[in-house]
Amino acid sequence: MDSQMRKRWKNRQNRWGDDMAKGSNQKLKILYLMKIMLEETDETHSINIAEIIAKLGNYGITAERKSLYSDMESLRQYGMDIIGEQQERTYYYRVVNRPFELAELKLLVDSVQSAKFITARKSNELIKKIEGLASKHEATQLQRQVYVAQRIKTMNESIYYNVDAIHEAIAENKQIRFQYFQWNVKKEMELRHGGAYYQVSPWALSWDDEYYYLIAYDAENDMIKHFRVDKMLHIESIRDRREGRNRFKEFDMALYARKMFGMYGGREEVVKLVCENRMVGAVIDRFGKEIAIIKEDEEHFSVKVKVEVSNQFIHWVMALGNGARIAGPQSVVDEVKEEVRRLAEQYK
Repeated sequence: MDSQMRKRWKNRQNRWGDDMAKGSNQKLKILYLMKIMLEETDETHSINIAEIIAKLGNYGITAERKSLYSDMESLRQYGMDIIGEQQERTYYYRVVNRPFELAELKLLVDSVQSAKFITARKSNELIKKIEGLASKHEATQLQRQVYVAQRIKTMNESIYYNVDAIHEAIAENKQIRFQYFQWNVKKEMELRHGGAYYQVSPWALSWDDEYYYLIAYDAENDMIKHFRVDKMLHIESIRDRREGRNRFKEFDMALYARKMFGMYGGREEVVKLVCENRMVGAVIDRFGKEIAIIKEDEEHFSVKVKVEVSNQFIHWVMALGNGARIAGPQSVVDEVKEEVRRLAEQYK
């Protein structure tokens, strides 16, 4: 075969390859059309047939007007809310009523960027994915809200795998074991209990005080405990079946979270608070509208709340200033007095 014949043969092979590639892309035409409509259009942005044909061409797809009209109808039957409107002599199309409204996407972005249990890197990744749920025009409005770099975020990147492992153990009715750490002054992970493994029965996950917590039953101490998920390491399921089912039959997660202050535990007490009337909003925000509010006098009211008495609870009341005080039981009042004395000595 001379050089001229080889050249013709090579050119023919190249054309076959191009035709095969185009033929393969043609099968994906309606999918690329859906991609273009979702990326380029929204409630206030439309696209015409000529622009669609040009954008399909960027993907190596050829299209005729008549076939696109049919494809648009197929996408409508599939469930996409596509509206066509004529402006002067040109017909324009746009997607309306997406699964998420722009306001809802902004809410998701705000939640992700403010969540302490999500690392800064993962926050940016998730926000990028949320942007993919909007058109490119709406995505710019979401991008203007991304300010995660300076937020205080967790440093434990494994939290996503921890949450998944805990959900899997709960679904399979298995206990888990893990190590638990705290940060030292060198910003290093320091294993608690000398690195010994904790073994508990996982029952629920709670997002409280901007952190994820595991709510679990500790059979050894016969009590319900909680653990910060971002401080758990090397989680693994074990064969032992979960225990503590009776303790969790009537477990109220919302009530449990309300009793805790900063998820710090203590002994459970019914505490009486006497507050100035202006403090009613702070009390309702903390304990809910179902609490009974009793009038003490024209300027004060009282409530009785069940809480886990801890320094965090005492300091929450102190933070309300002279607008609130703990009136009982006497044992808790004595703890407050002791804490006041300790603080006075500390700052003497």
